[in-house]
Amino acid sequence: MEIRDLTEADLDAVLDGRKRAFGPLSDSSAVLWRRLVLPFLAAGRYLGAFDGTRLVGTARINPYTQWWHGRPVSMGGVASVTVAPEDRGRGAGRQIMLAALERCAELGHVVSALYPAATHPYRRLGWEHAGAQPIAAIPAEALRAIAATEPVKLRRMGPDDAPELMSVLSRVYAGTRASGPISADEGTWRLWLDDDDDFCYLADDGFVIYRWSGEDIEVDNLVAGSEATARALWSLVGSHATVANRVKAAVTPDDPVFWLLTDRKQDTVEQHRWMFRLIDVASAVAARGYPAAVTMDAVVQVQDSRRPGNSGGWRLEVASGSGTATRSDSAEGPGLAIGGFSALYAGIPTSTLRRAGLMTGPAEEDEALDAAFAAKPYMIDYF
Repeated sequence: MEIRDLTEADLDAVLDGRKRAFGPLSDSSAVLWRRLVLPFLAAGRYLGAFDGTRLVGTARINPYTQWWHGRPVSMGGVASVTVAPEDRGRGAGRQIMLAALERCAELGHVVSALYPAATHPYRRLGWEHAGAQPIAAIPAEALRAIAATEPVKLRRMGPDDAPELMSVLSRVYAGTRASGPISADEGTWRLWLDDDDDFCYLADDGFVIYRWSGEDIEVDNLVAGSEATARALWSLVGSHATVANRVKAAVTPDDPVFWLLTDRKQDTVEQHRWMFRLIDVASAVAARGYPAAVTMDAVVQVQDSRRPGNSGGWRLEVASGSGTATRSDSAEGPGLAIGGFSALYAGIPTSTLRRAGLMTGPAEEDEALDAAFAAKPYMIDYF
């Protein structure tokens, strides 16, 4: 089986494999999909596994920025992982994911994330569960009751507003010390903002993207940097309550909307789980943000059979909101496989990791590690 970069000539076969893996696409969605993936081909971001000339499987690497405690980290978002039904069980998925892991490194991504169809295949290669995309179901009438505290100027948003939207995201995610949410490149945002079925509004410190779904409203993104903007955007969505029954919205774990509602008896929140992996330990630790009040100096032992350069002793130092990972000859400190260390990086508590068998050895530094890597990781976007 050969792994190689896909070309435009392969796209019909890729689309056929995608339909067999995930179900049919509408004609309009297929056109949008082609527009989305074309730039990835020349960049080496779409891999195919071939048996002779026949396409067996695929994996795409999306170029994302992921925010960790308010700092941007280069992240390879692995998506469109497919294997032809007649070729499953032959190891094609494993081979193409190993190739995607190495390609992430070649492209300069220091971490990677994906939404799994199954946990086991990705866990074996070092990805581990870290966070979720929470989807809340809220009565539209409840959102309409959110009152504005001051006027907020909102305007319709289109493809040419992509740079400003990206700037808003950067300011809000840095200011809120967000962990987990992503931002795409300008070309991808332009495509998303060009969808005629979406309604997009922009404020100075926030934006919303939503659409109709039958008698419901689906909110893809609602990001706000202030109370006034949060109220303005949620009440805009709620203004459809005369027609819409319910709003399904991607939210943060502690989204302010739950505190803006005047009546909150019960929450209905689904979670789409995602998995996470460090590609380069030293670079990932240096890129992340940390609580400014925390100082830490600890040694951990990491094992990574797929990327041996990550294996060994690492001295982790955190101070003034920044961190470093440097090589250590010490054999002290807790031991973690790369999946466990990736989960720790994402804020999963050491007590959880130990009880799940993902962390072993001395526990003296557990509380310091928890304080340094504290996070409630989430994503708003699904990919």
